[in-house]
Amino acid sequence: MMVKAAWLASATVLAMAGLSAAQAQVWRSDQGDGTFRNPILYADYPDPDIIRVGEDFYFVSTTFANAPGVTLLHSRDLVNWKIVGHVVPRLDGSPKFDLEDGGSYRTGFFAASLRHHGGTFYIAITPVGHKTRIYRSKAITGPWTYNEIDREAFDPGLFFDDDGKAYIATSIGSDGTVTLLSLNKDLTAVTSSKVIHYVQGIEGSKLIKRKGTYYLFNALPRRLELLVSRSKSLDGPWETRPQISTSGKTGGHQGALVDLPDGRDFGFVMFDAGSIGRMTNISPVHWVDGWPVWGTPEQPGRVPDRALKPIQGQPFSEPPTTDNFAGRTLGLQWQWNHNPDNSRWSLTQRPGFLRLHATRAPDLWSARNTLVQKGQGPRARATIKASLAGIRQGDVCGLGTFGKFSPQLAISGESGGRRSLRMQVTESTVEGPKTEVRERAIAIRGGNVWLRTDLDFTSDLGRVAYSLDARRWTYVGGTFPLKFDWRTGTFQGEQIAISCYNPGAKGGFLDVDSFTLAKF
Repeated sequence: MMVKAAWLASATVLAMAGLSAAQAQVWRSDQGDGTFRNPILYADYPDPDIIRVGEDFYFVSTTFANAPGVTLLHSRDLVNWKIVGHVVPRLDGSPKFDLEDGGSYRTGFFAASLRHHGGTFYIAITPVGHKTRIYRSKAITGPWTYNEIDREAFDPGLFFDDDGKAYIATSIGSDGTVTLLSLNKDLTAVTSSKVIHYVQGIEGSKLIKRKGTYYLFNALPRRLELLVSRSKSLDGPWETRPQISTSGKTGGHQGALVDLPDGRDFGFVMFDAGSIGRMTNISPVHWVDGWPVWGTPEQPGRVPDRALKPIQGQPFSEPPTTDNFAGRTLGLQWQWNHNPDNSRWSLTQRPGFLRLHATRAPDLWSARNTLVQKGQGPRARATIKASLAGIRQGDVCGLGTFGKFSPQLAISGESGGRRSLRMQVTESTVEGPKTEVRERAIAIRGGNVWLRTDLDFTSDLGRVAYSLDARRWTYVGGTFPLKFDWRTGTFQGEQIAISCYNPGAKGGFLDVDSFTLAKF
């Protein structure tokens, strides 16, 4: 009954927005005729690692400084995915994760590796500047506990050999070496360390074993290429071949293999996709002289744009997006820009609404409790219905995106209880955030306002609009750029953001009735 009620609630939100379920699907990899299209998720799910346990596939993706952190997804066919949880409920180990001392937008948790051994799920992951953690849980949904080993292993590739011994393969591009760390029985300590391979510029090591041969996969980011190496011994020597390189949207540079229940293998690979971030493709794999080759025998070395689904007969599913905030917990699609201040938000103070109390901050970049979810491509339209009642003088609360460029269409509290709309764009730069106010004060009246953000990842442009009746819309402030920039942005694709802050006063609050996401 709870599932049915949740579905009905979502359907009601879509109906109120004038949308059908089909219109709400921004991207559908499953074509409904036994084939799929790449990418499997048209969104920023970077640094993938995918494993199979029985009939189930599990996908781990990093989330940097977002909380909860490190997303886990589940599928029965490698094409249709749903989010099942996050490994890290609240980031720990640094005040930066609480958005102190400049925050951790470009660091946080980097690439993870996921394995299942002896009835337990294990994840190896390294928060930048901290020691590597080994998380473990009997269930993919958690709860997860972790221990640290004695060193920082960059993008650790966890591996269990046939005899049960555990290892981590780690490499970093500036060094070019692949180091193999041997772990003790309970994965709490490193027992030995040895350099086993060298290729200048590689990173993102993943290690598997097929028919007595070890296969080592490494990304070569500067050439956007995936390398595969093989050896009969973990110590080497290793033969290395380039596998695939970026070609339009079908190449990639960080990935490996996952086996299917019938013994076939499929490849997965991350590719850089511009402002939306880094996405994941899958590909059939065939074997030639003991080497895995991405693509079909007719088109070897090429990830197909469209192909037969690995496993037939599974129903369509996708990560959630639209939300009416009717539950007592946030949907799994939502994350905070850093650890939230839990005293400043609520789903129960006004049941059926998300309430964001204004956090004190000079600008969006330094404001806690910005609620985000991944931008969806190729084109997506995010809309919120918001109440004006709680807005106080100085508040800046509304909808936009968050990334290298962070536009906001915000409700601004004025003196005398008046409210207006402000459109501004904040750019993250080496010198710090710089904000351009494009529309300072558009007077509005009434109890509610609808705010909309359009994201067009085919042109890397966005725009915002408002309505006082959900029918007649006015665009504000012109277009703004969408951009991925790991050096000065967030190391993530553009995210959809609901925010509320006040530079000076204690401030009021923003009540959000609903959020919808649809294609346009």
